[in-house]
Amino acid sequence: MAKAKTDTKAKTKKTQPAAAESFGPRVDVFDAQGKPKTVDASALRIAFADGRSLILGLPNTVDGPITLVAEHADADMHAMLSLRPEHHDSITLRIETQAAELADSTEEAFDDDTAGAEMLTLDLTVQYGDELKAAARKALPKERDIEAWIAPALFADAQLNVRFVGEEEGRTLNRTYRSKDYATNVLTFSYAESAEDPVSADIVLCCAVVEKEAKEQKKPLLAHYAHLIVHGALHAQGYDHEDAADAKEMEGIETEILRDLGFADPYADR
Repeated sequence: MAKAKTDTKAKTKKTQPAAAESFGPRVDVFDAQGKPKTVDASALRIAFADGRSLILGLPNTVDGPITLVAEHADADMHAMLSLRPEHHDSITLRIETQAAELADSTEEAFDDDTAGAEMLTLDLTVQYGDELKAAARKALPKERDIEAWIAPALFADAQLNVRFVGEEEGRTLNRTYRSKDYATNVLTFSYAESAEDPVSADIVLCCAVVEKEAKEQKKPLLAHYAHLIVHGALHAQGYDHEDAADAKEMEGIETEILRDLGFADPYADR
């Protein structure tokens, strides 16, 4: 994981239904023995012994939304939903409870804290090196994933270019800008010359190295990409790991961000 400084700025058929049609949602309910029963339904309510319940509202049109509502049988308690991404095709849903009085005060405090907060903007572009063929590109993280990983790592508006490259280009960049004749996992080329300058950078990932490391470290490839992209985004904002104190700070931020994104601690096995 490296930060490379340079003064040279880089320039930075699925058919949709013609109209929404009415249809009756069908729900499969499985008993304790795994035997299914299919029913027509507009909503599904799951009740728990402690008073919590989850209502799943089903759409009555092809493109209608699915709604989730948490409730509590006790009027003095609030039920709250929290979601945590696990993989690209699954999430963990938790129904938590809190005393109504405490929940109301927490909500007021949150509103006060966020009333004047500004939403940060990310101008993101994604590029691919000439060495990467179409099949290889399909296996790489999608732009929406990259954006979701970078967002919590931003502390200012940023213009970032994430570029995936082959081993030859990765080695050339590392040799040219860091005098190291080998390809490394990630390079960050930051173009801000002072803390006042806008955050602008190229984050270059060498796919062959990232894939090799993920295999050797027995990590999911997507998780390793997420870590390195967050790492690069922090480098773009001035974070570094040249000494022990800076490294500890940067690694702590990375670990917290990745945990909130649903990934394991990238330094746990070190």
